[in-house]
Amino acid sequence: MTSPTTLSAIIEFLRNGGPFMALLVLLSISTLTAILLRAWRLREGVIIPKQIVEAVDALRPGHTLAALQGEMLEHPSSLSLILSTLISHLSWSKSENLEAVQTCARHELVRMEKGLIILEIATGTGPLLGLLGTLSGLISVFATLGGNGDPVLVARGISEALSTTMVGLGVAVPSVIAHSYFQRRIELLAVEMESVAASLLAKLYQPHS
Repeated sequence: MTSPTTLSAIIEFLRNGGPFMALLVLLSISTLTAILLRAWRLREGVIIPKQIVEAVDALRPGHTLAALQGEMLEHPSSLSLILSTLISHLSWSKSENLEAVQTCARHELVRMEKGLIILEIATGTGPLLGLLGTLSGLISVFATLGGNGDPVLVARGISEALSTTMVGLGVAVPSVIAHSYFQRRIELLAVEMESVAASLLAKLYQPHS
């Protein structure tokens, strides 16, 4: 638990950062929110429920789609939407159905990537805001040195310059790591969904059909 002394030190640190520190704090809150939301929504069980995958694996020629459709209704997900598109277009040719499935999959990928733009923005703007805070602090230092040279004001300017740089990098580094991780995770999930859809497509469009 954070002690009052530690909390006061944090508040004083942020206050010494000047106006650009407030922007960095807002950016860090937005970044943390985006990371937590993406981590929650990109869980494999939410995107690719194992019950649906098992139902597709268990499907054999001549079997009805009732069991699979029941699992899809019970476990709504990106995979269930893609497979629903496939099943609803069975009257189409295999190539036309495949195109419809790919279109639906692209929409789902866009939805899965929602929020990553915040991480991209934080990666670029975090260090820039830190640099602006650094320049603002240095301007204050030089202005003070040109006047009465008050050591308190000089120390405050240096503190502003250093603290905003550190916080700016502190926001950017986790954003880069999280963005790379989520992009890779989305790619892996997309490959797995494509594999399941391809398996179902092959089972529903037999060569003799």
